[in-house]
Amino acid sequence: MIDRPKGEMAEPVAVIAEDVPPRTKPSNYPAVFAERMAGRVKRPLGDVFGLHNFGVNLTTLEPGAVSALQHSHSRQDEFVYVLEGEVVLVTGGKETILHPGACAGFRAGGTAHHLENRSGAPVRYLEIGDRSEGDEVSYPADDLQAVREDGAWRFRHKDGSPY
Repeated sequence: MIDRPKGEMAEPVAVIAEDVPPRTKPSNYPAVFAERMAGRVKRPLGDVFGLHNFGVNLTTLEPGAVSALQHSHSRQDEFVYVLEGEVVLVTGGKETILHPGACAGFRAGGTAHHLENRSGAPVRYLEIGDRSEGDEVSYPADDLQAVREDGAWRFRHKDGSPY
């Protein structure tokens, strides 16, 4: 941690991103999908500062890991900025290799996407997204859908039955 207002127990003013502890729960997905997130570590930077309108994660993907299931949000915009390593952006049937300094944005209602680390070294990137209530997420390759309600994700099968 770099700085905290003197005499206050409030959120810090600044931190070293690598010092932020990883998210304790590796994935919010139902168990059958969560295991596919092995090798992904998220450090919730936005939470450290008490941010409510958008989230920022410093994410590391070990070799062979993926960022998420292929997905698309109905209300949430997303943005990623590659800091280290080489990662493959998969958008539908298209693949784009991203290197440090590359960024990508995904508007709400846009193309389904995710990142894959096919290299032999870790990849680190920043991911930024808003936290829109009522956001719905579709997963075209999986029997899964999600909606954000009361600040949490609720997962269901595509037929509407709960996990």
